Amino acid sequence: MIASIENAKLALHEAVWNADLDKLPLAKAVCLRVLRLLYTVAYELADGQLNLRAMSLVYTTLLAMVPLLAVSFSVLKAFGVHNQLEQVLLNLLSPLGDRGFELTMQILDFVDNVKVGVLGSIGLGLLFYTAISMVQKVERAFNYTWRVQQPRNVMERVSDYLSVLIIGPVFVFSALGLTAAIAGTSAFQQLAAIEPLGALIRLGTQALPYLLVVAAFVVAYLFIPNTRVQLRAALTGGLVAGILWQSTGWGFASFVASATRYTAIYSSFAILVLFMIWIYLSWLILLVGASVAFYSQNPQYVGAESRELRLSNRLKERVALQALLLIARHHYESLPAWSLDDLAKRMRIPPEPVRRIFDALEAGGVLVQTAREPPGYVPARDFGSLRLREVLELVRSAEERDRIHPRRVSSDSAVDRLIARLDESLDDALGSSTVKDLAQDRVSPLVAMEGPRDPDGANAVQARREAGR
Repeated sequence: MIASIENAKLALHEAVWNADLDKLPLAKAVCLRVLRLLYTVAYELADGQLNLRAMSLVYTTLLAMVPLLAVSFSVLKAFGVHNQLEQVLLNLLSPLGDRGFELTMQILDFVDNVKVGVLGSIGLGLLFYTAISMVQKVERAFNYTWRVQQPRNVMERVSDYLSVLIIGPVFVFSALGLTAAIAGTSAFQQLAAIEPLGALIRLGTQALPYLLVVAAFVVAYLFIPNTRVQLRAALTGGLVAGILWQSTGWGFASFVASATRYTAIYSSFAILVLFMIWIYLSWLILLVGASVAFYSQNPQYVGAESRELRLSNRLKERVALQALLLIARHHYESLPAWSLDDLAKRMRIPPEPVRRIFDALEAGGVLVQTAREPPGYVPARDFGSLRLREVLELVRSAEERDRIHPRRVSSDSAVDRLIARLDESLDDALGSSTVKDLAQDRVSPLVAMEGPRDPDGANAVQARREAGR
């Protein structure tokens, strides 16, 4: 019985992960892509990091909700659309039922009690700081999902976050007010009376709240991560998150309606407990949708069981040489510079390990990034004089540090002689062949064997290693 189960697992794994999607019928290929994506998102959810980040955002939400709404309310009041805030909060907290209405009124009372004149300049600064910290926490969670190591700089944070806090609510609530105004005009009512146009208008009116939720998720996925997000990927993640949010809201509303024992246990704290659970579920859904968007845009990560992908030594060397070959060919043929993502897709591996290799090549003065967005990679020096031996030495020593270095590692003389022979063999195999030779397919064993031995090659490295002991 156990053997049969194991065989079934192996057969399922073979059918899902080892199938060549390009050779399958379209319908079957789409189904397998969806299965692979769902498996990867479920694995990431089970890993626990998304849960931890969603829970941390609950704490941040409780601290920053009133300051955030106070800033937005003040701006909306200046434009005369602040009355829409109550309806939006009611929609967001609708899964809480009657308690949602009560909680909305309490939140709005807190917001009304925030008096800018009483706060003073320091209090107003702290108000903005708390609201900005909320957005920054969300960006960090999104950057984690998108494998973004570099956050926005200080000036970008201030400008982008203030735009979200000030301009964003104005556009959203103005659009809602404009929609309500148009729906109340006599011309619109006359159009609604004409069938089947009226049925379509009623259907659109019923679907509008759901479309707005999906649109909110899509906008968040497009603009919050500090990376370029494709519209197709954001739409996929937004659609999944919107469906999850609505279905979870219906289920949570049923749970709240039947959870009378929680009121008996927690008394007046029950509303706070239920509110925190709903906020947690909302953030978790937002992060799950972000994962779906990420894997939709980066299918090479699908199936990876570890966030930090590590390449073997031989893969590092192969990737470095292949990337330099592609960059060199584009450079000599005056074609656009390769971006990191395009190179990773061309080699069919995730971008993150390629980025680490490129960081080593940039630090070694081999490559440099262009100023365009996204940045491309071009030669930092003449590829006609850049020996392949130097490239391999850079890749091999990329993660060495002063405290963990070959010269600090105690080794027997037999090992030292063997490593020296390996270095000499590599010198003999490559000789003076350059990256330009590789790009023009002029590297051959005969030419390499006849190439002159460079005194600055691996022998010099070995000599320095010997001298350092």
